[in-house]
Amino acid sequence: MKHFLNTSDWSRPDLQAMIDDARAMKASPLGDSLQGKTIALLFLNNSLRTRTSFDIGARQLGGYAVVLSPSGGMWPLEFEDGVVMDGEAEEHVKEAAKVLSRYCDMIGVRAFPKFVDWSEDRKDRILNAFATYADVPVVNMETITHPCQELAHVMALQERFERDGRGALDGKKFLLTWTYHPKPLNTAVANSALMIAAKFGMRPTLLCPTEDYVLDARYIEQASRDAEENGCALTVSHDIDAAYDGAEIVYAKSWGALPFFGDWAPEKDIRDRFRHFIVDEEKMAKTDNALVSHCLPMRRNVKITDAVFDSENCIAYEEAENRLHVQKAIMKALASQ
Repeated sequence: MKHFLNTSDWSRPDLQAMIDDARAMKASPLGDSLQGKTIALLFLNNSLRTRTSFDIGARQLGGYAVVLSPSGGMWPLEFEDGVVMDGEAEEHVKEAAKVLSRYCDMIGVRAFPKFVDWSEDRKDRILNAFATYADVPVVNMETITHPCQELAHVMALQERFERDGRGALDGKKFLLTWTYHPKPLNTAVANSALMIAAKFGMRPTLLCPTEDYVLDARYIEQASRDAEENGCALTVSHDIDAAYDGAEIVYAKSWGALPFFGDWAPEKDIRDRFRHFIVDEEKMAKTDNALVSHCLPMRRNVKITDAVFDSENCIAYEEAENRLHVQKAIMKALASQ
């Protein structure tokens, strides 16, 4: 039995097969590959696109989704092993995972970091606990990575480059740029974006204000290995002009600086100095007619200007739509094991 926790766990051909299946289902949405099957969707954090797309996707393939959250009647869960459960938690993840496995055919988990201690949060305890104790496949609906989002992104890129006659993604310069946000955000999408770009043969460049904003070494190293296997190299840059120069894909995301994880007050003073990292017309003019996207939700004229986001080169809506299709392909692949 295989889970869908991170794209790094799957080969490029297997991921491409899911994207190809997603494109087929985009053209013909209804099917019966999940007939009689149920997926439990555990949302420990808020969601708009993820909850909607998984629920609709299961139904379009004949299945059924059960949405669970602590605010919606689910017992508070304990995730530490060997703990004396005399606090708020009423149930251990072991029991929850085992029981849900007897009711459901898959379990989706959405659980953001606690933003207190990165050395703990990077262990992805909640997702890994469900993967350990569940007897059915587990899907990562965003924790410290967001593999579903990035499959949707690659699908949107492939669709648009094919439509425009610009060929395959291999060798394309992919710029992942940090952007300002008034609050420190999760690194999940940035981690996954960098890894998926390298996995699919693009030339990844990470642009961020200072060394403090470089992503966790685990994801930098994974992206570097994948890039090298595809004859490319990962570049980390703090130079806006050099990073945008010749880029064919620009992906915008904000995230907090890991050295300040859990102690955000001093980080804010640094972050506030880099509002000029916004994706605007001047920066996009340095690119090779680049496509631009964002995972959403996005603060307009903070991360990306209206003119750029509303331009023909923005594929954010296509990427958001493709969440529905790639997640159907993921559920279908896991159900067929």
